Amino acid sequence: MRKAQFIVNGKGGKTAEVVFFHFGPGAAGGVQANVQRWLGQFKEPANKLKAKIGDETIDGTKVTYVTAEGTFMKGPPFGGNKVPVPNSGLLGAIIDGKQGAVFIKTTGPKSIVKSAEKTLKAMINTALKKK
Repeated sequence: MRKAQFIVNGKGGKTAEVVFFHFGPGAAGGVQANVQRWLGQFKEPANKLKAKIGDETIDGTKVTYVTAEGTFMKGPPFGGNKVPVPNSGLLGAIIDGKQGAVFIKTTGPKSIVKSAEKTLKAMINTALKKK
């Protein structure tokens, strides 16, 4: 279920979208299923997306990061018309939580998505650090 969203502004009026999802414990199919679903939202096959998947542990909490570049097929996740958006980027984070994973998915022009990576990781790091 979509919990929050915001826009990252780029040059020339272009924007990227950041969406936070939380479905509860055991819901949404787990990390691997979501990574594959996100990569499947591109026109190109996963092996052509320059995709990178990596795990990090922040104060005992596992975070999986996903990046990819290609033609994003924008539209409803299940069915409906999709619009191809070339030169798109994906930056995703899956935070393993006791009450279920939190999924953060950033999509938009690859230059904006790439420029937001350091800030997104800093936000997650700050949120998970124990006080």
